[in-house]
Amino acid sequence: MGTMHTNIGPKLAGTLLLLLGLAGLLLAGAPAALAVPPAAVVVEDRAGVLDRNTLLPAVENIDFYQPTRVAVYTYNGSAADNLNEEVLRFARAEHPDWISPDGQKWADGLFIFALDPVGRHVGTYMGEDRKVSLEQRADIQDAAKELLRDAQWTDGTIAGIRRGAELINQPWYRSTAFLVTAWSAAGAAVAGVGGWLLVRWRTRVGARREIARGDANYANVSMDLQVTELNAGTIPESSRYGSTVLEKHRTFLSRYNAATELSNQVHALTRRQLGRRSSLALARKYADAAAELDALDDVISDTNALLNRGSIWATAWDRQLAPFRNDLAGIEGMLGKSHGEGGSATASSLRAFRDRSQRDIERWTAELSEGSISPETALDRLRDARTELSELLKSHADTVIAGYARNEREAKLMRKGMEDAQSGAGKKQRRSYEPSILGTVYPSYYFFSVPTFNTGFTSGVGSVSTARGGSTTGYGGSGGSFSGSGSSSSF
Repeated sequence: MGTMHTNIGPKLAGTLLLLLGLAGLLLAGAPAALAVPPAAVVVEDRAGVLDRNTLLPAVENIDFYQPTRVAVYTYNGSAADNLNEEVLRFARAEHPDWISPDGQKWADGLFIFALDPVGRHVGTYMGEDRKVSLEQRADIQDAAKELLRDAQWTDGTIAGIRRGAELINQPWYRSTAFLVTAWSAAGAAVAGVGGWLLVRWRTRVGARREIARGDANYANVSMDLQVTELNAGTIPESSRYGSTVLEKHRTFLSRYNAATELSNQVHALTRRQLGRRSSLALARKYADAAAELDALDDVISDTNALLNRGSIWATAWDRQLAPFRNDLAGIEGMLGKSHGEGGSATASSLRAFRDRSQRDIERWTAELSEGSISPETALDRLRDARTELSELLKSHADTVIAGYARNEREAKLMRKGMEDAQSGAGKKQRRSYEPSILGTVYPSYYFFSVPTFNTGFTSGVGSVSTARGGSTTGYGGSGGSFSGSGSSSSF
């Protein structure tokens, strides 16, 4: 990694020193912040999801700015529940000490963290002397959500309380607003120089990395160019698979020449030019073109070896099996994820298919070795098996969506995540070329794989979580005139 050098100049240096001195004067007059443990910790785990042996020591060691009573309440509700209303109901019935003497607010010195693991709501509530803004309450809840989505109830609760301790009664000089104000001028002063240099440096590093990636693949293709032509010359055109691979080969030389031109262009770039975004895009284009050519010449070699039963046919066959084997190996991990619906009927079908397919792979390989089936028949069987897996994954996607989505709107968001992952249409979801005979013969979206399923599910859950993210601030019909500071949101 290179070192950036810059001369910021006497005027800019003087500005920075002035700003640093001003910040020092402001901080010198600020009172020291206290760091005190909770005054008390009360845990009402009615949902039975928290590990007290982990939770209590962790919360008792969290520092607040002022002595604060921490209350944790969990219960098993439903998606339609108003968590705010439920927390108030519970407090009135079981903990009137959580409510102010006039019955209208939460008690002073109190911070409540509430969780509904079934309805998937999280809420935060404070006494008037501990309250924070709605945006900060959302910040506290957001700090817990990633863990809560993964059913890590104890760790999520600790994370939320820790973030609450950072924001409740936060001294003015530690607030985001102050820090932004104090340093924005300095940031503006250096941004024009430091920021510009950083962007240029990162762009230059990225471009060089892409050029190195392209060079490695381009060298492989160039070295094997004559061998690739010989392999293509003996692929049987009468084969359905062979003829399609040959179609790809017919453009191989023109694509190689285009990659050569790109190589010449990127290697002619000066150090200064490498810092431009257009140069990074050009370097990435070169690297992608060379990588696809390198994969294609391997496929041409494998096609020739397998269809003609050459000396390395077994190695070539193993490479055709590799994507399918990876899918089968990933099924259990996929089903074991949070909300993976591992106990469903569609999950059972996937497991049964995996076990059967592992036996089938051994049988196909033995028959291919004996010559009792042709290479084309073996490829047909592999294609049919991957097609069947695709259908089973689609069925399981319906199961997972039905289990996670609360309504049709959320189901549509999740289905879109799955569809975008399969087609490569989603952001950062570009489908890469599969370096296999089937990957060359069929389009990238033809087979639905386990990694694609995982990507689609993660994307869909993210979209749903964003849609659920709005805060609820009221206390429902039973709340009456109660107006304590608090809100809840979904995760």
